[in-house]
Amino acid sequence: MLESLFVVLVGCLLALAVLDLFVGVSNDAVNFLNSAVGTRIAPLYVVMAVASVGVLLGATFSSGMMEVARKGMFHPEMFSYAEIMMIFGSVMISDILLLNLFNSLGLPTSTTVSIVFELLGAAVFASFYKLYTNGVPLVEIFTYVKLDRTATIVSAILLSVVIAFICGMAVQFLCRIFFTFWLNRTVKYYGGIFMGLSITAIMYFLLIKGAKHASFMKPEYVEFIDANVSEIMWGIFAVSAVLGQILALAKVNIFRIIILSGTFALAFSFAGNDLVNFIGVPLAALDSYKAWSVSEMPSVSYMMEVLNENTRSDSIFLFLAGVIMCVTLWTSKKARRVVQTSINLSSSSSGEREQFGASTLGRVLTRGGLGVSRAVYAVLPDSVISYIGKRYRKLPVVKGQIPLPFDYVRASINLVLASALISMATSFKLPLSTTYVTFMVAMGSSFADGAWDRESAVYRISGVITVVAGWFLTGICAFSFACFISFLVFSTGLFIEFALIICVFGVVVYTNFIRKSKTEKGSSILKAMSDAEILSTVTKAVPNFYDLNMDCIKRGINAFFEDNEFKLRKTRNKASNVQEEISQERSSYYSLALDDRYGSLEVKSSKNKSSGTIDAKFFYYLVFSNMREASKSVRYALDQAVDHVANRHTIFGGAMRQSLIDLVKRIERISQDMHAIGDNPTAENVENIVKHAKKLNRDIDRCQMNLVSIIGKERVSMHSSEIYLTFLQSIRDMANRYVAVSMQGRALAELVENNAVMTPIDSSQLQTEVMPASLNSHKENMMELEETESETSETIYLPKSPAQLEAESDSKK
Repeated sequence: MLESLFVVLVGCLLALAVLDLFVGVSNDAVNFLNSAVGTRIAPLYVVMAVASVGVLLGATFSSGMMEVARKGMFHPEMFSYAEIMMIFGSVMISDILLLNLFNSLGLPTSTTVSIVFELLGAAVFASFYKLYTNGVPLVEIFTYVKLDRTATIVSAILLSVVIAFICGMAVQFLCRIFFTFWLNRTVKYYGGIFMGLSITAIMYFLLIKGAKHASFMKPEYVEFIDANVSEIMWGIFAVSAVLGQILALAKVNIFRIIILSGTFALAFSFAGNDLVNFIGVPLAALDSYKAWSVSEMPSVSYMMEVLNENTRSDSIFLFLAGVIMCVTLWTSKKARRVVQTSINLSSSSSGEREQFGASTLGRVLTRGGLGVSRAVYAVLPDSVISYIGKRYRKLPVVKGQIPLPFDYVRASINLVLASALISMATSFKLPLSTTYVTFMVAMGSSFADGAWDRESAVYRISGVITVVAGWFLTGICAFSFACFISFLVFSTGLFIEFALIICVFGVVVYTNFIRKSKTEKGSSILKAMSDAEILSTVTKAVPNFYDLNMDCIKRGINAFFEDNEFKLRKTRNKASNVQEEISQERSSYYSLALDDRYGSLEVKSSKNKSSGTIDAKFFYYLVFSNMREASKSVRYALDQAVDHVANRHTIFGGAMRQSLIDLVKRIERISQDMHAIGDNPTAENVENIVKHAKKLNRDIDRCQMNLVSIIGKERVSMHSSEIYLTFLQSIRDMANRYVAVSMQGRALAELVENNAVMTPIDSSQLQTEVMPASLNSHKENMMELEETESETSETIYLPKSPAQLEAESDSKK
């Protein structure tokens, strides 16, 4: 029975190896894909194909040496077979869950650090458990685990982060001085030498970091390489430099060769050297089972000295691992999300929406960096500053073209320098994380390249701090989580381990294949190519966001009256997400303004109007601006409600409570009109919204006036009256903002339907003209609105676009 359980456990661990490969490749793909993807040096399928070949060859030719998993962090001879299987199970469970979490957040982390600290954490608890149950002093733990390795690894991490950033910054600065941003002018002078140095560094990386340790390399081949490294490298440099100069003079893009070669090299190294992070533990478990099954000894008494022996893994396992990694590379959306994080942080584009927000530490470092910059400028001669400024003069932005996050020179530096640093560390036998080196080189090069300007520096620095903090958090979390899982397993036995393995499968399948991530939604307006498509985007967004805001205010008021702080906070968080989503959609106006496909910045007449005009962009901006302000008001009210309930102030009732409930029903009725506008933005639908909004404003005015008498009668506290007025103002703001939105949506519809010829909307139901005052309810008093409806007609004037205003001005002249 027990042997059957161990067979199933080994099978589960091998299945977990497949999952670990999936989540591990999703994380480590950033190491070798970001430069080629960021420069769009080749079609995506070409980049993926080159990386796939590198991954497959690197995995197949890997040495398969699994020392870290077998004996790197603990002394296996001190543990029995049963204990080793519990340790390995705890490590795999914690590793997959942790990497999956980081991938979901889009944060690159180190699989090497993860597996090392998970092995250490699981082994530490297993050692404590064994010492405690046997009555042995806990100081004997040093005979079970290798804690001295931890200090070496942590110091190497700190050193590699700093060195990689500084080297990336220095090398990129020098290369930019030589090449400038005008590569078509300078590559013919320096292209040959640059290609020679780059290819030499890449080949050295492949030989030292990759092929020398491959399973197909015979000892005599390795000895020959070691004895003739200098001659081989000089020969490669000479050939590649001459070839590069010839190609540069022939106006062939030599950077395509460099970048794709670097992508292949890093992919090869990743698969060959990081494979142990994914399949090392399951294969060690398989070897342990093979040794125990032939020993005919009880699992609790068979000690695992066999793991001290160095073995080579079966080639079939390595090949299958390579195939799984290639499939993951092509199919994983999380891999692309992690790659996008690295590209976003090193992008030269600024002014658009940043992936990371600003942090206090980021602001402090940005302010300090600006101070250092001013001091350096004050010391340097004007001639030097002028020379550097000329060399850093950027290419003009071509309208209609999507700018590259970074150019070919920086992409080449990212790959070549990372390869060189990793090779150097390997030659000195220093523990190093490829993820840390490649990421920090990219950050250093982007900093030196001026990608972090005043508009983006605080966000980029905050993002780097977040990622780097995540790295160190990885080690702490990996150690703690593995300890916790090990505690569960050792306390309850193998059955809880099987249950946790099932949970791991469920979590990975759900987060990767079932749940839709918010980041996958994207900004729908970026797909719009005409006024009609922009109108379609607006008409779909308006009722959707109205319902979301309405649901937030409704749930918030209900939770407030229930005195339920948990529900209020949950609703407040939802309102924050709605505001964030609207802000993200609104920020697309910046991209629209830059994109020539939507028309030039010149106002066009209806006769020569292109597929997209500035008028549509203008109304798009107005609509989403008003929806954002409405969302802000809802969130503010919920913030105040959370504070009110958290401070345990009185929850009012009576007439004030009933008034809010009635007002919520009012805004629910307006929702029907909003959906009608979404389906058909006609004048009648706009009139209905205006009519209902006027009634709502009159009701709110009455509520505000009645509050004065209610305070005296019902002894309402100041805090209660303040939160009541806040809710009233939030509902008023929401209604009035969406009145403006409906009018702007109708104006956009007429722009599309009538080629920007605006006609007033005649109504036989309304008397009062809807003035711009309704768009800024904070400042205007709505008391002058009539108490009763009139049967006389009125005219509602829609907002006018820049084209219409200019046309009216010309007609007056």
